[in-house]
Amino acid sequence: MDQIKQLREKTGAGIMDCKRALEESDGNLENAEVLLRKQGMASAAKKAGRAANQGLIFQYIHGGRIGCLLELNCETDFVARTDDFQQLGRDIAQHIIGMMPQYVRAEDVPTDVRERERRIHDGSDEEVDRKLVLMAQPFVRDPKKTIGGMVQEAIGKLGENIVVRRFTRYELGEAVVGDGSDSGDDGASE
Repeated sequence: MDQIKQLREKTGAGIMDCKRALEESDGNLENAEVLLRKQGMASAAKKAGRAANQGLIFQYIHGGRIGCLLELNCETDFVARTDDFQQLGRDIAQHIIGMMPQYVRAEDVPTDVRERERRIHDGSDEEVDRKLVLMAQPFVRDPKKTIGGMVQEAIGKLGENIVVRRFTRYELGEAVVGDGSDSGDDGASE
């Protein structure tokens, strides 16, 4: 029973899921954790198409000079009120302050920006994404995880689709560093 408790604390998975994972991995705690994470990723993929119209707006202000607003959505207000969801939102908002992503997803990066960054850094799309794309960036406090991976884990744990909808980062005296959307314009229409 001790292993089930340890696995549950590490992964947030249900008791029966932990028990099954331990049985399938012949009692190996590390293999059971990997199995549960894989199952969580599969679960997240199934939930990706579901509407996420609830959630919260998170704000984080660092030293009164840098700020972030983040819209994090889920399927129900019940999940939005959980400690896990709220911690995820705080973590992502703090990450945005430190790592300065400019877009939420790789597909949001305009082709000309991607080409320019590739030439500047003589790198691959993966390198460009790690620099510019929130979901591809290693988490500032645990580089073994990406923000996208953290969201996937939360989906597996909370059982609902979770979507980083948009963000804005402000720095006193500076232009907006990234608005986390794909428009990139100043709101004026043509």
